[in-house]
Amino acid sequence: MEILNTNIEGPKILKPRVFNDSRGYFFESYSKRCFDEEIAKIDFVQDNESCSTYGVIRGLHFQCPPHCQAKLVRCVRGKVLDVAVDIRKGSPTYGKYVAVELSEENHLQFFIPHGFAHGFSVLSDIAVFQYKCDDYYHPETEGGLFLLDTDLNIDWRIDPAKAILSDKDLKHCNLKDFNSPFKFEA
Repeated sequence: MEILNTNIEGPKILKPRVFNDSRGYFFESYSKRCFDEEIAKIDFVQDNESCSTYGVIRGLHFQCPPHCQAKLVRCVRGKVLDVAVDIRKGSPTYGKYVAVELSEENHLQFFIPHGFAHGFSVLSDIAVFQYKCDDYYHPETEGGLFLLDTDLNIDWRIDPAKAILSDKDLKHCNLKDFNSPFKFEA
């Protein structure tokens, strides 16, 4: 597994070593030993999966302390643009984001640590998206940022007029109105 840094401290791209032959392919998608040694000691406790159609944008979600969620995400069918926004107070990259294309062809995974809002847009007809979380879902601590916030200026690669958004995601606040409970630790 190759671990790639991003332009923001924390999020990492994981590129597996894929073995192809006449039967298809094989790769190790997760190794706790490798993850603990190369990225962070994380105990993932829940796996989730969603299926969405072209034009869906989900996000930008997070869970507040004490139930923050770090995530390891991948797209096992189709293609998505995955985005992590730094919402750690005091971070030199506060309000900046990392975007990475995840697909069934590239097999990339994206690690999103605590202190980031997360979302993705579906760029293929159908996308099956999987993610590991290091804490369980707690509705009382969930939060979000408005995914079309012009201050964030995220290019989701979907025409906003044609985007399929949930009513809940449309009600999230803009970054300028957000009082983050996350702190940057250098």
